[in-house]
Amino acid sequence: MNIEQGISLRPYNTFHIEAIADHFVKVTNETELIDSIQTAHANNLEIYVIGGGSNILLTKDIHGLVILNEIKGIDILYEDDDVVHVKFQGGENWHECVMWCVEHNLGGIENLSLIPGTMGAAPIQNIGAYGVELKDVLVEVEAIEIKTGKKHIFSHDACHFGYRNSIFKLGQNGRYIILSVILRLSKNPVYNTSYGTIKEELELMGVHELSLLAVSEAVIRIRKSKLPDPTILGNAGSFFKNPTIAEDKFEQLRKWHPTIPGYKNEDGIKVPAAWLIEHSHPENATSWKGYRDRNYGVHEKQALCLVNYSDASGSDIFSLSERIITSVQQAFNILLEREVNIW
Repeated sequence: MNIEQGISLRPYNTFHIEAIADHFVKVTNETELIDSIQTAHANNLEIYVIGGGSNILLTKDIHGLVILNEIKGIDILYEDDDVVHVKFQGGENWHECVMWCVEHNLGGIENLSLIPGTMGAAPIQNIGAYGVELKDVLVEVEAIEIKTGKKHIFSHDACHFGYRNSIFKLGQNGRYIILSVILRLSKNPVYNTSYGTIKEELELMGVHELSLLAVSEAVIRIRKSKLPDPTILGNAGSFFKNPTIAEDKFEQLRKWHPTIPGYKNEDGIKVPAAWLIEHSHPENATSWKGYRDRNYGVHEKQALCLVNYSDASGSDIFSLSERIITSVQQAFNILLEREVNIW
């Protein structure tokens, strides 16, 4: 374990924001992680954890210890004729784990292809896309409590999953570092192609017989067509959550905005945040979609995605998100929430 000082975090966040960590350490196993936590406690340092850096916006230098989780490993724990339980270590790249499942013909997370980040970050916000959420396949989470350094096991139910939410965010944000995740994957996959434009994309690809690889490829193609590559253009994917509102409020909005889309869920009507952002606007432009202010703005193809064109500060992008939230609230009386963690 080697704790470094004065390290730039620009290579470790997909927004490509420049910020300095007073103390920084890469951990590759559980022992190094626990030693890092104990060192931070002994020196009264606040602990920050980075995986893929794809869900954070750095607005200041970090006066504490930044721990980069690079704990790797994939192990099959259980297998029968129908299912396989696989344990993924928290530092594994999420998309690479999806590709591993596709290569081994194990279904369940192919619709979550190309989501940035690590396995350890996935349960925190219950990642989801194209009709699938992590909670659909999760069995168990193993985590270290930062305050005590003790290991805890969370069953599926103990995680209290919700839409882009879990116990690791709901009142427990920053309390745990996730060591590993166990997923229940299927040897006889049921393909989910009804959400979004997956069916249309499969047709464009000339696919006549469904497979995990075909579904994964379709999702990858769709995501690439809508979201910028963070290695080329700084971003953190979807910056805002899709809000859920009461059915009566949605019906009132539809009287004024007949084209507003909505999708019924257990809590009401989910309204696409991208539509709300695209149909509200700054003072000097017709829409937030494609809006640019100097070296940062909103992506031209996806209104949910805020981008750093070159050397923008995290404070600039945070201020832009504030302006968008205010604009949407004034236009629709709906308060958007950020998906991205603000540091």
